[in-house]
Amino acid sequence: MPNHAVMPSAAPRAPAGSFLSIRGLSKSFGPFQALKSIDLEIGEGEFVCFLGSSGCGKTTLLRAIAGLDRQTSGTIMLRGLDVSNAPPSARDFGIVFQSYALFPNLTVAANVGYGLVNQRKPRVAIDARVKELLALVGLPDQAMKYPAQLSGGQQQRVALARALATSPGLLLLDEPLSALDARVRLRLREEIRALQRRLGVTTIMVTHDQEEALSMAERIVVMNHGVIEQVGTPEEVYARPKTAFVADFVGRMTFLPGVIESETLVRLGDQRLRVAETPGFATGELVALGLRPEAVRLVDGAGENRLAMRITALEYLGSFVRATLSSDGAAPLTLLADLPFNVMQDRAYIPGQAVMAELPAGALRVFPSRTGA
Repeated sequence: MPNHAVMPSAAPRAPAGSFLSIRGLSKSFGPFQALKSIDLEIGEGEFVCFLGSSGCGKTTLLRAIAGLDRQTSGTIMLRGLDVSNAPPSARDFGIVFQSYALFPNLTVAANVGYGLVNQRKPRVAIDARVKELLALVGLPDQAMKYPAQLSGGQQQRVALARALATSPGLLLLDEPLSALDARVRLRLREEIRALQRRLGVTTIMVTHDQEEALSMAERIVVMNHGVIEQVGTPEEVYARPKTAFVADFVGRMTFLPGVIESETLVRLGDQRLRVAETPGFATGELVALGLRPEAVRLVDGAGENRLAMRITALEYLGSFVRATLSSDGAAPLTLLADLPFNVMQDRAYIPGQAVMAELPAGALRVFPSRTGA
């Protein structure tokens, strides 16, 4: 039987113009290994998100890049220079923390210009740079206020301006939006992305919010228990997840237990479903079929990849309604279907109604069995 464990491979390549190169990076805290032989390439000017749940290692990796938590082993190359053992001050980065970390006793202008003062820049140059940056982040009239006089969104803009003040080559964002309310978070993520495009600064953002990563990043690094599960564009990570973890963590995914019958057929109980491919799986092997709820279609009549189901629940979620569908029989199946609101209005589906669900072959992903059998 084939072994489908995730195996170490060559580091995923960034677009031309590699800016940051990480090789074999590991980090241990006593017996606990937070990072396990991380390989990663980040291109010049890229916006990359480290995405994962709490404890997956994403912030540890960010802090290792910054030199704030020295790695146990491995190398970090910045613009071709080995900075593995360099202090943070020698790594050319600006950082924005979740907590903003503004100095409460300093004005907004003094906070933004703090790094420039430490670099002993002329006062005229500091004032000009502070004015430029406050205009850039939409706070031109807030220079003489103190952090406590600002809203959370304004404080985060000040922290961003301070991180950019010294014109760093690398901008690090450690869950910068998680402490804000939903509306401010949405507006700020659009502003940060637009600002990053305008400045062209290489940016790494840590987040546990999949929507944030999908909407902001050029590439997403999905992490789990100290390893990288997948690196890819938002479309690649969402539409073509390489592991069941990625499929389940990024968006919603229904998993159905099946058995491989051929290169393009999987059996679910007494039903057979056609799939695009079953890469690396052997005939008779137990697998899990993954399907996004929005890919399920409710249709009329029997046919290929169509299952007789019954609506057991309907959940209103604004622009769409999520239907829970279940089959009858000795081995019932349950799956989710996201139905556009206009479809719900036209068809007037109700709980208990019998329906025919079509599972498009191109939308079905095959993963190792999740039962451990």
